Amino acid sequence: MTTAMSTRLRAAVLPAVIHLGLSLLVAFGSALLVWGVWYPPPFDQLSGGAELFLLIVVVDVVCGPVLTFVVYDRLKPRAELVRDISIIGILQLAALLYGLWTVAEARPLYLVHEVERFRVITKADYLGVDVTQAIADLPSALKPRLFSGPVLVGARPPLDPKVRNEVLMEALGGGRDFVQRPEYYVPYDDDYALAVASRAKPLTLFAQRFPDRAGDLQALLKQHSLSPDNALFLPVVHRQDWIAVLDAKGRVLGFVPGDGFSVR
Repeated sequence: MTTAMSTRLRAAVLPAVIHLGLSLLVAFGSALLVWGVWYPPPFDQLSGGAELFLLIVVVDVVCGPVLTFVVYDRLKPRAELVRDISIIGILQLAALLYGLWTVAEARPLYLVHEVERFRVITKADYLGVDVTQAIADLPSALKPRLFSGPVLVGARPPLDPKVRNEVLMEALGGGRDFVQRPEYYVPYDDDYALAVASRAKPLTLFAQRFPDRAGDLQALLKQHSLSPDNALFLPVVHRQDWIAVLDAKGRVLGFVPGDGFSVR
């Protein structure tokens, strides 16, 4: 390696390190939004979708500073150096925004109660149907926000038996069920929660079926000063097997991994 090349590389270390530090700060802030707001536990595991963002961020954080290290040369005209660094920054930002857009599109919007289970609903679960207006017509408390997590709601089928049968037949044919139609969403209030509790199973049955989850259950129940005999559960449906732990009034206390449907 020539002396000139060695000198150039040593001079490029500091700008690359500064670029790395700035990239890490931006990535950390983005990660807080993704895993702290859009995909709070356990939705980060239930829904997936954030893995692509992690890959993009890792590549983004590494490639930006590496490119800065490669192109930085104090002998370049200032305008040319600014142009090169700016292009790298623009490409980095574009990649990050793409990653954020991807996970925002895939994020869980609702946790909907459905008969004897809860179901995580994302935009994809509406099967390409534009539900913008249906969501806009919901009460304010039931509308998902950009900077908030999934909304807990119930689903109440229409009273008209003809309409109800039409939806059921469409669902059997691979179409949307009631939980995929925001017009049937209702508040998960105290009265609704009591109805949910009447359909839930004793948590002790789950604990007997999955003794390896005893630690998770104890930690969750301890947070709410509740004994296993006074707790209930319902399965949560999405990409992985989890349960929602409820109190006797049907209020959701938290979530624990496990196949609730296998509990008899």
